[in-house]
Amino acid sequence: MGKRVLVVGAVALGSKAACRLKRLEPDAEVLLIDQDEHISYGGCGIPYYVSGDVADASELQSTSFHMLRDERFFKDCKDIDVLTRTRVTAINRKGKTIDIVRQDGSKDSLAYDKLVIGTGSRVRDLAINGQNLKGIFSVGSLRDAIAIKSTIAAGQAGTAVVVGGGFIGLEMAEALADMWGIETTVVEIADQIMPGFVGPEMAHMAQQHMEGQGVSFRLGERVIRFEGEDGTVARVVTDKESLEADLVIIAAGIVPNGELAADAGLEVGWNGGIVVDAHMRTTDPDIYAGGDCVLVANALTGKPGYYPLGSLSNRQGRVIGDNLAGKESVSPPVVGSFVVKLFETCLCGAGLTLKRALEEGFDAVSVRMCQLDRAHFYPTKELMYLELVVDRKTRQILGIQGSGSKGDATVGRINAVAALLPRKPVVEDISNMEFAYSPPFSSAMDIVNALGNVADNLLDGRMHPIGCEEFAEKWEAIQKGDICLIDCRARADAKVYEEKYPAFWKGIPQDELLQRLDELPEGKPLVLICNTGVRSYEAQLNLRAKGHTDNVTVFGGVAMLKHWGMDI
Repeated sequence: MGKRVLVVGAVALGSKAACRLKRLEPDAEVLLIDQDEHISYGGCGIPYYVSGDVADASELQSTSFHMLRDERFFKDCKDIDVLTRTRVTAINRKGKTIDIVRQDGSKDSLAYDKLVIGTGSRVRDLAINGQNLKGIFSVGSLRDAIAIKSTIAAGQAGTAVVVGGGFIGLEMAEALADMWGIETTVVEIADQIMPGFVGPEMAHMAQQHMEGQGVSFRLGERVIRFEGEDGTVARVVTDKESLEADLVIIAAGIVPNGELAADAGLEVGWNGGIVVDAHMRTTDPDIYAGGDCVLVANALTGKPGYYPLGSLSNRQGRVIGDNLAGKESVSPPVVGSFVVKLFETCLCGAGLTLKRALEEGFDAVSVRMCQLDRAHFYPTKELMYLELVVDRKTRQILGIQGSGSKGDATVGRINAVAALLPRKPVVEDISNMEFAYSPPFSSAMDIVNALGNVADNLLDGRMHPIGCEEFAEKWEAIQKGDICLIDCRARADAKVYEEKYPAFWKGIPQDELLQRLDELPEGKPLVLICNTGVRSYEAQLNLRAKGHTDNVTVFGGVAMLKHWGMDI
């Protein structure tokens, strides 16, 4: 018999590590231990089970060839023993044993040669008065998902409040509103949804889209208590209002389950996550850890960060399996790539937001743009919206975020840049990045290349732009006539706005601008706008070449303003 390996936690990380080890070292004795009855399931699929997109919970626990990944599957197909409904209470490093308690209360001590910790995470405890009322759920396990869906299917929820505007909160809000028609409100303590993951413009665009689908939002509000009737939740009280609710989903972030490691004397970090090296080893060389319970290095800052992502857990599990079998493998620093589906659109990104980059000490700036996701002459095409974060001094690319209705196309662009981020690419690398081109799939100058070019123009001082929020701030001054707005589109496009706003909206097509300079008002700043920002930038160059420097161009033009939610 080979080495004895115990794996604590049998969802993503633990299952992958165990299976990889057995493939490389078939004579290893491997035991998976989990305190739940459900193991090796796709936790990221939970919102889609709740929505009904995934019909049965067993599908989240099944292989692609429809085998249920339960105790029997692991024993018969993988030669891996499994203990479910069993809690590990202590790690005794000196004696190399763990203490366990089974569901029936019986206790035991198990010896190991190597130990893997994959204890995952749990929903943050908000410690709010009334949070134990019936009808209040978190989304921490498959068992939670089954309970939520059972409540909804029983017709017990007409109104719902989701606490938290991050990944899980937004996905659950979509599931409740879209498939079940539940009147849904998201309460987020920050001033935007997806705080820390996207900038305010992208967040506002996503929020506008969800509001169009019937989801309400309360930003900058803190839940202070839950109130109920007959032991069941009826209201969510914030610091600003009271919201009716038959169902409450708490999705206000997660924290790593690092206590078992900490109690054993292993090093944990700033949020209680387990500290590991590139090989996924803890501070004890015989103990590995990975997944949602660990901290790993960020590729851009070098600092330990927390990235509870199912894809990362699976990759780390393979690395751990390699190292257990003596095959030296490392898990590289991460950039934190993500995507979330929001009805007919998606929100995705990788690397640092502008706010985070500034907090980390970079001299950062961001550029935004929109462009068609394929050739302009191809009959089926949609606008895609991207934001790129760059460092002024070094021109290094620090992050990218995107939104688009063709989710696969948008995610593909984000993934391409994400793959480069650990190598510290600069603007020119993005401008010249090679993309496969055909009109049904992209433009000859892909939107990512164009985004790099926009960054180049900004950093070199050729472009002087404003974003959606800055335009909104100038809107009153524009209406008063203190700022002159020049629409650089073709006459037919500008005519609608000129007729609506005859006092201040003036159309001068970019190709006529140099011949009509005498029509520009003297002594007034100009805001130049077109449909997506290309012609207004050209107009800006034309004007500055003639000495007219008091002007700005609008990132993404009218299209981005509309997507952002400004009613013009």
